[in-house]
Amino acid sequence: MKENTYYLVSLGCAKNTVDSESMAALLEQKGYQGVGKPSQAKIMIVNTCGFIAPARQESIEILQDLAHKKKSGQYLIAAGCLTERSRQLMLERIEGVDGFIGTRRWMDIIELIEKLDQRGNNIAQYEIPEDTTIGKDEKGVTRSALQGASAYLKIADGCRRPCAFCSIPLIKGTTVSRSPELIIKDAESLQSEGVQELILIAQDTTDYGFDLGMKDGLTSLLKDLLPRIPEIPWVRMLYAYPGYVTDSLIEFMAATPQMLHYLDIPLQHASPDLLKSMKRPSDMDWVHRTIEKMRRAMPDLALRTTFIVGYPGETEEQFKMLLDFIEEIKFDHLGAFTFSFEPGTASEPLGDTIPEEVKLERMDRLMKLQEKISLNRNQAFIGRSLNVLIEGAGDGLSVGRSYRDAPEIDGLVLIEDEVEAGQIVPVKITGAMTHDLSGYLDTKK
Repeated sequence: MKENTYYLVSLGCAKNTVDSESMAALLEQKGYQGVGKPSQAKIMIVNTCGFIAPARQESIEILQDLAHKKKSGQYLIAAGCLTERSRQLMLERIEGVDGFIGTRRWMDIIELIEKLDQRGNNIAQYEIPEDTTIGKDEKGVTRSALQGASAYLKIADGCRRPCAFCSIPLIKGTTVSRSPELIIKDAESLQSEGVQELILIAQDTTDYGFDLGMKDGLTSLLKDLLPRIPEIPWVRMLYAYPGYVTDSLIEFMAATPQMLHYLDIPLQHASPDLLKSMKRPSDMDWVHRTIEKMRRAMPDLALRTTFIVGYPGETEEQFKMLLDFIEEIKFDHLGAFTFSFEPGTASEPLGDTIPEEVKLERMDRLMKLQEKISLNRNQAFIGRSLNVLIEGAGDGLSVGRSYRDAPEIDGLVLIEDEVEAGQIVPVKITGAMTHDLSGYLDTKK
C-alpha cells in the first residue's frame, strides 16, 4: 500500500458513474493515483446505489467485504445514494467505514480525506455537512464520465417529479440544473479528447432548466450546445419524462444530424388508473399521439421504455392492458422490473400486495412478448447498412453499437472484421438476434 493511492468502486446507474469519475478527477488533481486492487490503496471508496433493495444489498455487501479486509492505515469511505438515504442502516450493519459522503457533496472528497488524516486511525465516523447544492463547479471538475469513445455528461441532478414508487427525490433532492455555460465547457473539453458519442443524462432531461426559469430548456440547451461541438458526430439523451417531449424537441432531433434518433421514455405502465396510483402522467392519448408524431418526423426512431410489473393493486386486466400496449407500440428496447417496496416513498401505505410468484410470472410473460418484438424489429435491418461505433476488437471480430443502442443497456453489433476502437464505420447487417445484430464492413459506403 502506497500513500496517495485510491481504489474506487462505482455501483448503480450512469449518473453514479459520472460522480465517480468526478471524484477520481479531484483525487488525481491532488496527486492521488488510482489502483486496481483494494489491497494496494490507502483510500478505498464505494460509490453506493440505494435505489431498490437488491442494489442496497450489493452496496452493503461490498462495503462489508472491504471493511473486513481493511488494513491498518487504510481508510474506507462510503459515498453515493445509499449513504445519502440510509446512513443509520449502514452504521448498524457495517463496522469499519471511516467516512461518509452523500450524493450532493461528492466534490468534498478531498476535504473528507484530509479530516480523516487529521484524526488518525482511531477516528469516529465523520461526515461532510450536507446541503442542497448539486456541486461546486468552480472547482473545475468536468461533470462527465469518459468510457472509450463515449462520454456521459450530466446536465442536472435530483428530481422534482412525485412518482410514488421512487426514492430518488429522497436521496438527491429536487431538480438542480447546471448552467448552459458549464455544460458547454465540459462538452468542448470532451470534444478535444476525441469523444465520438456524447450522452446527456439526468433523472429527467426534459426537466432541464425549469429551476433556471428556462422555457423548453432542453431544446434551448441543445441549440446552444451542438454548434459548439461539431466534431462529436453522435449526441444521445437519457431520459425523457412522459408529457414533456415538446414539439420543438422533436423538430430539432429530426432536423439535426448530430442528434441520434433514439429516445428513452420510462412510461412505467399503460393503465391510467395504475399510473394515477403511481403519481405518474396518466394521459395515454398523449403517449400515442407523441409516439406517432415522433415516428412521423423520424421514421427510423429507436424507442426504449421501462415498465413496473406487480405494482400494488395491479389486476390481471390492467396487466393485460400493458401487454396490449406493448404489442401495439412495438418498442425497440424495453426494460422491466418487479415492484420493489421502498419505505419512505409515497407508495409505502399501499404495501406490497402482489405475491412474488405473480410478479415473476407476469414479468416472464412480458419479456417473452418483448423478445418476439425485439427480434422482429432487428430482422427488419437485415440487408441495410448502419453506422456503428466500434468499442473493441479481437480474434478477427469487432463489437460496437449503432444509434439504436445506448451503452450497457441495449444491444450490440458484431462485425466480421477487426476495426480499431473509437471509429464509426458502416456495417452491412446480415444477421439478427433477439438483442444484437451482426454483419460485415460495408466497403461500398
